[in-house]
Amino acid sequence: MARILYGVHGSQHGHAIRALTLARRFPQHEFLFVTSEEAAGILRRHYPVETALNPGTRYKNYALDLPATVKLAVKTFLHRGSELARIGRVIERFKPDACLSDYEYFVPIAARRAGIACLSLDHQHVITLCRHDLPGSVWWDLASTSFSVNNLFSNATDHLIISFYQPPLKPGPGRAISPPIHREKVFEHEPRVGEHILVYQSCSICENFVPLLKTLGRPVIVYGYGRDAQDGNLTFKSFSENGLLADMASCNFVICGGGHTLMSEALYYGKPIISLPVKGAFEQWLNAYSLQKLGYGLHLDMHHLDEAAVAGFESRVEACRERVLAADFRGNEYAFAMVEEFIRQGRIPDVVDT
Repeated sequence: MARILYGVHGSQHGHAIRALTLARRFPQHEFLFVTSEEAAGILRRHYPVETALNPGTRYKNYALDLPATVKLAVKTFLHRGSELARIGRVIERFKPDACLSDYEYFVPIAARRAGIACLSLDHQHVITLCRHDLPGSVWWDLASTSFSVNNLFSNATDHLIISFYQPPLKPGPGRAISPPIHREKVFEHEPRVGEHILVYQSCSICENFVPLLKTLGRPVIVYGYGRDAQDGNLTFKSFSENGLLADMASCNFVICGGGHTLMSEALYYGKPIISLPVKGAFEQWLNAYSLQKLGYGLHLDMHHLDEAAVAGFESRVEACRERVLAADFRGNEYAFAMVEEFIRQGRIPDVVDT
């Protein structure tokens, strides 16, 4: 048995779901989580949790809320010394054999100071540790996001990138890339091609989004509004994990934001996607851009919805479906094997990317 200290990004619950899935895969090990906000509530129901501040991203009106994001970062750095000292005492008390981090700030730094190997396991490092062929118009977004990722979240000794698209790795030791890790409940639902469209939005919705959905010539099941109601061809449903996964597995295609977790689950079920990333969130933009570039779906702007593009997507759905079905979007076994090797050896195997 090994003791694992696991830092998890507090906002955007996909981080917590991935960490919970991984911990459940290794019941022989003892886990102590360091996290905050939404993730603390999810993980505390199953494992012991130490709370800590974490610089995260805030959204408002389907766009990056820069003032709120900066305010949270300032609050975190004002308490940086005391938080690191406290996590250091947690390490002294818990005596971890290894550390993991899913885009968490303090654990990799504290682990490095204590001389303990730390594996970063997240999607965000696809931005900085992989090579991309991107339009020049996004150079500032790429540069500013890379600066943030490199300076805040890149203190781990090793990196395992989780991504539904597989850009080539930049040269360097202790890094690998894996298809997505899915929660156990995903595998309980058999995919089939149904008639309805599945819509999921976790951020605030623009006013012209529902009118657009009403123009679609098929039933639409909508999650994210927190209510149960019927409005023409739209069926609004309150959140239910099993309900969402069942409706996703049986839909024709998916309309969602740019979050990596839900997009990965939809692709695993073989679903083409219309992705509407949050404005100013470069990682979400990159997800949607890569989705369209690989032929898995369509990248749209929520603030400038193109009804003709949405309607035209119907004619390309089957071609997108073929591309999706030809790819592998299940990385659980590979990723777990890499984590197991890291826990055993204190490093992941070198991966040669050509």
